[in-house]
Amino acid sequence: MTNPYAWIEQSLATIHRADWYRSVQTINGRSGAMVLLEGREVINFASNDYLGLAGDERLIAAATAAVQDFGTGCTGSRLLSGHRKLHQELEKAIASLKQTEDAVVFSSGYLANLGTITALVGKRDLILADQYNHSSLKNGAILSGATTIEYPHCNVQALRSELQRLRQDYRRCAIVTDSVFSMDGDLCPLPALLDLAQEYSCMLLVDEAHATGVLGKTGAGCVEHFGCTGRQLVQIGTLSKALGSLGGYVAGSATLIDFLRNRAASWIYTTALSPADTAAALAAINIVQQEPQQRTRLWKNVNYLKVLIQKQLPNLQLLPSESPILCFQLPSAADALKVGSQLKSAGIFAPAIRPPTVPTSRIRISLMATHQAAHIEKLIEVLTSCPFEHRSYL
Repeated sequence: MTNPYAWIEQSLATIHRADWYRSVQTINGRSGAMVLLEGREVINFASNDYLGLAGDERLIAAATAAVQDFGTGCTGSRLLSGHRKLHQELEKAIASLKQTEDAVVFSSGYLANLGTITALVGKRDLILADQYNHSSLKNGAILSGATTIEYPHCNVQALRSELQRLRQDYRRCAIVTDSVFSMDGDLCPLPALLDLAQEYSCMLLVDEAHATGVLGKTGAGCVEHFGCTGRQLVQIGTLSKALGSLGGYVAGSATLIDFLRNRAASWIYTTALSPADTAAALAAINIVQQEPQQRTRLWKNVNYLKVLIQKQLPNLQLLPSESPILCFQLPSAADALKVGSQLKSAGIFAPAIRPPTVPTSRIRISLMATHQAAHIEKLIEVLTSCPFEHRSYL
């Protein structure tokens, strides 16, 4: 009899041969600019904890107090036994930060994207999506059943051409994009996308996961950064990056949020976000709003690293970036793994990013507000001494 599971081992072997195999690396202790990775202290350039809040004492205190008051779990979905006053307070805080009428909190950013996309479009509709969108946006489009067309990355003219060609054939249309592209560091052309959405009567869904807390005068994200606050769109995001907690959200009009509470399956049928995560995210938003110096330190670090690269590694070709994410490409997954290993051996944690996550392998460097100048200087020192075999990529 044929083993129906034999293909799994064969598939794993293929993943190994392509240098696509992934395994976890254990970090002990709190998150921060320095972490204990598999028993060794390294400088952490792999984190999305842009403001360094995941280890902040105030978030820890808020989470601890919430556990004391509400227990460890909410025991049910928000529409059953899971709703707590904390959830409502967090949603009000998100709406205040994003300057929208209302917001709704999901148990993860991935679930927010899946639930929102599948609630807003279906089989009679069209999705036009940036080709570099996050997996959650791509899978949300697939699950929706809508006809999905990917346009070339940040190419407004190509998007316009698709709208001219296809928009009239579909009931509804959604343009879907990340605001900060997490594996490249660049920003979507948001004002132009909003103009197209208005011209062609489309919804615009923007994933602010890597922008919330980081970009904009008050840390509200790319929408604020581009001066688009108040314009009609759907803002999706996560509480797990700059906000140092866990969970996702959607912010927008009161009508939109009311609709999602009735139609977003990944909200309706999922246990509510834990009290600890909810309270930690709420504390983080308060810090974002009250302490702009956190963002100032982050951007000071980003600019310092760019200056050092320009001076000491002038041939290092970084991908275009307007965020705390800086990447440089390598010829193959094997090369990226080798460089990542060399960095790790020298005390720098900046692992290889490989297909299928990205089209070309690379090293991704992520800055934090809590990095010290010495951390950044050490990164430059190690990169300078790395024996790159393919100098054309430097």
